[in-house]
Amino acid sequence: MGFMDKAKELLNQHDDKVDQGLDKAGEAAKERFAGHDEQIDQGVDKLQEMTGAGDTAEAPREEPPPPPQ
Repeated sequence: MGFMDKAKELLNQHDDKVDQGLDKAGEAAKERFAGHDEQIDQGVDKLQEMTGAGDTAEAPREEPPPPPQ
């Protein structure tokens, strides 16, 4: 089992703790970057979706840009 597999397994086992940590980080970011609450909330929500318990699908990978011609 590779590192990423172990990390995913831990995230799935402790999803509630991960979500709590993301919420706490979001609140700290709101204090530091006042006026960007909506963007911070969107980011936290997206991360919580990505780390949801039972997720077995990998996050979509971005395609590299085509080489210049």
